[in-house]
Amino acid sequence: MTSQRQYNYLIKWIEGLQSKGLNSFTYSQVLNQFADLKEQAIISSLTRVVQKKKIVSVYKGFYVILRPEDYSKEIISPILFVDSLMHYLERQYYVGLLSAAALYGAAHQRPQEFFVMVRLPQIRPTEKKGIKINYIGRTSFHKKWLVDRKTEAGYVKVSSPELTALDLIQYQKHAGGMNWVATVLNEMAEQMDKANLNADFISGIPFAYLQRLGYILENYSDYPELADKLYSEIMLLHKTIRRQALNPEESIVGFKTDKKWKLIINTQIEIDE
Repeated sequence: MTSQRQYNYLIKWIEGLQSKGLNSFTYSQVLNQFADLKEQAIISSLTRVVQKKKIVSVYKGFYVILRPEDYSKEIISPILFVDSLMHYLERQYYVGLLSAAALYGAAHQRPQEFFVMVRLPQIRPTEKKGIKINYIGRTSFHKKWLVDRKTEAGYVKVSSPELTALDLIQYQKHAGGMNWVATVLNEMAEQMDKANLNADFISGIPFAYLQRLGYILENYSDYPELADKLYSEIMLLHKTIRRQALNPEESIVGFKTDKKWKLIINTQIEIDE
């Protein structure tokens, strides 16, 4: 079989996957499909298909099939292949932080970054053709606070609006800092359900994250009732709130404390309207 014929057979096989609604495949699948070919020949054919901008490798051994409208970008949105990639890596995951917030209507999302929460061990970031996938390692998952979100390619796991809000507070560095977090929460708060801010949801969550979330919802969103519900659940569960810093990385000397949330207001929050 000549190299041109090998290339053509591979293209036809990839087109067949697309006709079935699939947009990704693995190196192992190719080896199994073309078991009669030498591995080096398969590698050469895959390289040619990549060079023709028909596919792109977003992780070792994992390829995404490009649609005609993606050729100029040479990649499709990670939301369309992240579920398949995580199955390939055999990792629990969910789309989170700014990427989840964007799905709930927060317009201030950075399109060049995509955030995926994964169960530890950590995965190195994926950077391909201007798209960066940030994997944030977690020791535990709140599975009941995940939702299945339908995409063009199927379903993906996404953090609920409430879990997204907490994650934004906890991982504020990844989300661009407290001002950015407050801006996103202001836009996303409409999607949050105060009924979900219950004892089951907040149990086991460090006090400081709940305090910061409540303070921001009360003072920088149009839905202070969310903060009221969160506060009442905290008091029912713990009876008291310990004094914490709004910004844990700044000095607390000389700053006033919010009486309700017991937060030392050691940073000035400004949201982008």
